[in-house]
Amino acid sequence: MTSELRETGGEVREEAAEQWTALVATARRSVADGLVVGTSGNVSARVGDVVLVTPSGVPYDRLTPDDITGVDLTGRQVLGTLVPTSELPMHLAVYRTTDARAIVHTHAVHATAVSTLVPELPLVHYMAAALGGPVRVAPYAAYGTDELAEHMLRALAGRSGCLLQNHGTLTYGATLDQAYDRTAQLEWMCRLWLTASSVPNLTPSLLTEAQLAEVGERLKGYGQRR
Repeated sequence: MTSELRETGGEVREEAAEQWTALVATARRSVADGLVVGTSGNVSARVGDVVLVTPSGVPYDRLTPDDITGVDLTGRQVLGTLVPTSELPMHLAVYRTTDARAIVHTHAVHATAVSTLVPELPLVHYMAAALGGPVRVAPYAAYGTDELAEHMLRALAGRSGCLLQNHGTLTYGATLDQAYDRTAQLEWMCRLWLTASSVPNLTPSLLTEAQLAEVGERLKGYGQRR
């Protein structure tokens, strides 16, 4: 564990170590599930004012507890020695403007394909409501740039996920599990639309905004009560 982490308070140190373990597991899962290839994509989690993030160009199966990598909300590295992901501007932009506690960015095949075809994922399934509404496509900009981060924020307005044109996906949540589940759901919806729209001489039926809004209300009471 890094000296920087040892110097923080006990609770913060423990939470950061636990989150780093969960973050690495999530990154490895994205590879196993086929959402990214090699070291593409990245994952982050916020602990207080520190953002833990996967490092640039390091295979996830080689990461250890001592490889913890973290920055503050300005991007200044405060944990570890490995260089943070090149997509750090996107992650920081989300943390500075939303209540996100975790972010998953992938290069999922079906979602990336959809990002090259339409400005918004057609309402082919009601689970778009779980992401806040119709999923928008952020216009293309080079990876790792402030321009891409700006495009992404506009596409994310009122949403917890978006597509990045000719690039991939980004979703966020209150936990790593929630952010990852949203990524997987988005990829599934993109695959569904591509499959349905590929049938010759037929056009997929789409939901209306009113139907989606109804589902959004129903989802507020979904799941187990605590």
